Amino acid sequence: MKTTLDTISKNTGFSKSTISRVLNNKAYASRISKETIETIVNEARRCGYTPNIVAKSLRTDKSQMIGLLIPSLSNPYFAEIASVIISESQKFGYTTIVADSMENENIQNASIATLLSRKVDGIITVPCGNNPTYLEQTNSQFVPIVLVDRCYENTTLPYVVTNNYRGGYMATSLLVRNAHKDIACISGPPTATTNKKRIEGYVSVLRENGLEDRAIITGNEFSVQNGYLETKLLLNNEKRPTAIFALSNNIGMGAIKAIREARLRIPDDISLISFDNYMYLDFLEPAVTRIGQPVGEMGKMAVKLLNESISNHREIKSQIELSPELITRESVAPLIEAARK
Repeated sequence: MKTTLDTISKNTGFSKSTISRVLNNKAYASRISKETIETIVNEARRCGYTPNIVAKSLRTDKSQMIGLLIPSLSNPYFAEIASVIISESQKFGYTTIVADSMENENIQNASIATLLSRKVDGIITVPCGNNPTYLEQTNSQFVPIVLVDRCYENTTLPYVVTNNYRGGYMATSLLVRNAHKDIACISGPPTATTNKKRIEGYVSVLRENGLEDRAIITGNEFSVQNGYLETKLLLNNEKRPTAIFALSNNIGMGAIKAIREARLRIPDDISLISFDNYMYLDFLEPAVTRIGQPVGEMGKMAVKLLNESISNHREIKSQIELSPELITRESVAPLIEAARK
C-alpha cells in the first residue's frame, strides 16, 4: 500500500501541513522543533515515503530546484561558496543541482541550457568569460539568474560580490607601508572581474607611490600550479621581488612551495600576502597574511535575492558589493628588517 501524508499524519499525530513543511525542507522557516522534525523524518523513512516531485511541480509550476554553476569545484574557495549556497537553499526548500563550468564560457552557457531543460526555478552562478548576453537573456525570458563572487561590467544582472578593488588596494598598501617597492602580483584568469579589480587596486597603490613602472603582473589561473610556476620564474630573475601578492589562496600555496624549494624564508627573505581566507592558513609556518572575503554573507544574500525573484515572479535589480577584510599574520615583514637578517 502506498504511503501518503495521511498515513504519516495518522502514525505521528502531526497535521499534514506540518509534515509537508518538514518533508519539503521548510521546517527551518516555519520554526518547527528539532524533535518534531526527527519524528516525522524517521516515520517517513520507516514507511518508505517518496514524494511525487513531478506531480508537485505540475500543481505549483515550480520544481523547487535551482541550478548552481561554479568555475572550478576543485578550488577550495569555490567549494566553500557552493557549500554555503546549497545549505542556505535548503532552508527555502530548494534542491540544488551543481555544475562545473571549468572556467569556460561555452561550457557555462551549455550548462545553463541543460539546467533550463531540468526545469530549475532559478540559477546562481559564478560567471566566467566577459560576455553577459546569454545570461541576461535567460534572466529576462526564462528563469532568474543571480551572480555571486564575480560580475560583468555594465550588466543588468543582479549580483553579490566583494569589493575586489578595495582588497587589492589594501594588500598592496600593506606591502608598501612595509617599504617594499618590487612587488610581484601573480594573477588569475584575465577575463575574471575579480582578477581585474584586484590588479586595478594593486596598480593604483603603486601609482600613488611613484612605483607604477616597477609593477610586475604575471600568471593566468587561480591555481596552485600557476602560483608555483610563476614564483619559480620570478625567483630566477636577476632582481627578484621582495614581496609577492597572490590573487588567490591557491596561487599563494603554489608560491609558498616554490619559495621553500629556493631555500628562502617567509618573511625574512620575501614577504607574501594572498587573497581569500581559510583557517588552515593560520596553521602554516608562518601564518599567512591575507585579504578575507565574506563568503558566508555573499552566499546567503545570493540565495535570498534568487528566492525573492522566484517567489515574487519579478526581476531583481540589486547589485551588492561587500567589504573585504585585512587579516594580518606573520608572512609580511618590513623590508629593512628583513634585509638585516
